[in-house]
Amino acid sequence: MPATNGSSAQAASPKALDYTTAEEVLKEYQSRDGLSVQELMDSKAQGGLTYNDFLILPGYIGFPASAVQLDSKITKRITLKTPFVSSPMDTVTEHDMAIHMALQGGVGVIHHNCSPDEQADMVRKVKRYENGFILDPVVIKRDTTVGEAKALKEKWGFGGFPVTESGKLGSKLLGIVTNRDIQFEDDLDQPVSNVMVTDLITAQSGVTLIEANQILAKSKKGKLPIVDKDGNLISMISRSDLTKNLHFPNSSKLPDSKQLLCAAAIGTRPEDKLRLAKLVDAGLDIVILDSSQGNSMYQIEMIKWIKQEFPDLDVIGGNVVTREQAAALIAAGVDGLRIGMGSGSACITQEVMAVGRPQATAVYNVSQFAARFGVPCIADGGIQNVGHIVKGLALGASTVMMGGLLAGTTESPGTSFVSREGKLVKAYRGMGSIDAMQDKKAGGGGKDSQKSNAGTARYFSEGDSVLVAQGVSGAVAHRGSISKFVPYLAAGLKHSLQDSGMTSLAELHECVANGTVRFEIRTASAQLEGGVNMESYEKKLYA
Repeated sequence: MPATNGSSAQAASPKALDYTTAEEVLKEYQSRDGLSVQELMDSKAQGGLTYNDFLILPGYIGFPASAVQLDSKITKRITLKTPFVSSPMDTVTEHDMAIHMALQGGVGVIHHNCSPDEQADMVRKVKRYENGFILDPVVIKRDTTVGEAKALKEKWGFGGFPVTESGKLGSKLLGIVTNRDIQFEDDLDQPVSNVMVTDLITAQSGVTLIEANQILAKSKKGKLPIVDKDGNLISMISRSDLTKNLHFPNSSKLPDSKQLLCAAAIGTRPEDKLRLAKLVDAGLDIVILDSSQGNSMYQIEMIKWIKQEFPDLDVIGGNVVTREQAAALIAAGVDGLRIGMGSGSACITQEVMAVGRPQATAVYNVSQFAARFGVPCIADGGIQNVGHIVKGLALGASTVMMGGLLAGTTESPGTSFVSREGKLVKAYRGMGSIDAMQDKKAGGGGKDSQKSNAGTARYFSEGDSVLVAQGVSGAVAHRGSISKFVPYLAAGLKHSLQDSGMTSLAELHECVANGTVRFEIRTASAQLEGGVNMESYEKKLYA
């Protein structure tokens, strides 16, 4: 009698193996399913690949996404809690972006398409935003006017200035001027001695940071001055820093000063040495040498000079896309590398110059070589979504740099506007665009501004009579605040690693190298299949 649907006879096939032996039978296969990273990135067989050309195969989930660790090095000496870096572009990173990237566990790289003094001021604002012991507070004297105190608040973005006899650190403490003391004062010419708070709670020099924070918490004051036995001001701590520690536990900061990490970009011209000196004086932690093609005599000389003059400053070189380029910069002494040439959303270098490399292939080849020397790599360019971040990290990068993806956030420079299509957008341009290369802010608006421009320096065009664009100008969709967007990126990255069966980025790199993590080539039709296939839809990234 033939079997019918639902018949038990149909389930009992004599050729079927015992289901309990499935994992043992799996061992009969000579290799794991999918491709190893070496097979995937074989340029002779596959050609140059972008992030869209492949997928990571899933692994085993034996842990919650919250257990995934995202700690990763950006340089030989500095580790970030989240592997995100904002690009040094004048429509992406100034002090506001740098502050909020650091608060979220990443780091922002302040652009250099401005004067050296303006860039140094932005670095100072990042470094002063959060502190442990404030060793260089803004100090005023008793005859400083209320108007001058308000101007200082506008300049630095905070209030609460200690008043000493000489107006300098190390002098006798007389009082503190807070925001509340001057907010509604109409007489701007009166001295702050008329309005300052003199009933102070202080701590003695030698107190630990934990003890000082406890005193401050109990005092209900905004600031706690630290004084010596003679009452001279030595340092301070701030209540706002306690609040920031509570709200941003993963923030990127120095272990000793508790200040936020700050990075900035410079060029490789002789005058950039003077620029760097001002940035170091402002407290810079990481300098990125900003060039579209990093393997040059200018950059190699600059690396060696920086390592000699500022041995405690971490230097990231680039950009590079080949092992040969990377080797030259590693030999010169870089602490990190930046990978990418022509893959950015606003970059047209590959199209115009016919020079560059598909980003996935570049990241894999350079990072595998650099890892042999302990040099971390930044995957810079081509990042359009969380999936691209995961792929860049899987191929060996320790961090990813984002430009267009962050340009639409509230913290990027510029204002939002409504496009002709009725969408809320923000301006965004490549540093190789004509708009960027003709910007005169870096040169103070003088006749020789082109020679000081960050865009012309990056593309070796300072002396050109005709500028050749390697980037475009446009607009990107408004994405809201970094305080929501970066946590979304981090959460997406954690879930992706969970799907891959990886509990950390370190484990991801290890398992990619030993062949445990597998990949698959993604054909054009596979990419279409993996996208949205609906007549109409609404795409919300996070809630």
